[in-house]
Amino acid sequence: MTKLKRSNDRKVANLVTKNGKQAAIANTFGLPAGKAYSCPGATSVCESVCYAGKLEKVFPSVKVNLLHNWDLLKDADGETMVRLLNEMIVDFKNDCIKKDAPMLFRIHWDGDFFNDTYAYAWKVIIDKHEDVQFWVYTRVKSAALILKDIPNLSLYFSADSENVKTAVDLKINSGVRMAYLAKNFAIGQADVKEMIGRPAAKCPENNKQIPLISSAGSACVSCSLCVYSKSDIIFSATKK
Repeated sequence: MTKLKRSNDRKVANLVTKNGKQAAIANTFGLPAGKAYSCPGATSVCESVCYAGKLEKVFPSVKVNLLHNWDLLKDADGETMVRLLNEMIVDFKNDCIKKDAPMLFRIHWDGDFFNDTYAYAWKVIIDKHEDVQFWVYTRVKSAALILKDIPNLSLYFSADSENVKTAVDLKINSGVRMAYLAKNFAIGQADVKEMIGRPAAKCPENNKQIPLISSAGSACVSCSLCVYSKSDIIFSATKK
């Protein structure tokens, strides 16, 4: 039976190898980026700096895996989506049990919720696997509304100057955390303060305060701000 393929991502790894250089468990999942594929909410800002999209071009094998997942899901009905996603998460949990690792899963290191049926399928999976802490960023408003207020999901709406009104609306009226991308941290902090009246945290890996991965763990898990939805967050396109 054909299955979805998880990915290893050093930044989000829930367990690292002994030398601290690689992810020891594939704890994330991706789809190909861009409006032609899984990103209906993409803006020109995010497309211009898309880290994941650049990796697709540099590493052909990465794009092959992402297209494999896309082909399985893009035309699937909700029941099939749930089955495929459930198989993937069950396999992930088994890996965590074998290696005594925390069950932390990043949805979409690449890609986004391409339709509401797919977002609802993920809602079923997240609700079903209450022992897994999931986290995700999305630029799709309908997906954010579908997935908000799930206890074991840390949900962020990814915003920039082009879709900021949607982000503020979701923040104020639905309590959805904001992940704001700006040219630099100073601009980002000023924008966020103006929008919501208080500052947000700067991503410490993006701000060069902690390494992408080390023997102490991955950047995201070591920080855990986004993993457990502790704060709105700012990312800098220039890392300054």
